[in-house]
Amino acid sequence: MIIVPIKEGENIEKALKKFKRKFEKTGILKELRNRQYFTKPSIERREQIKKAIYIQQLQRTEE
Repeated sequence: MIIVPIKEGENIEKALKKFKRKFEKTGILKELRNRQYFTKPSIERREQIKKAIYIQQLQRTEE
């Protein structure tokens, strides 16, 4: 359960924004989307490799 402490007189929009950020960090929605369909382990590995290559390329261009 996500708990968002609200200070006295704090705006409800600010509290909602905090809640959304915390909810996004938990990764619940991402997990639900991944579980909607089955992906083979070989395809999952392939996607991880593609992601790693992409991140390495980004790091190289930064340097």
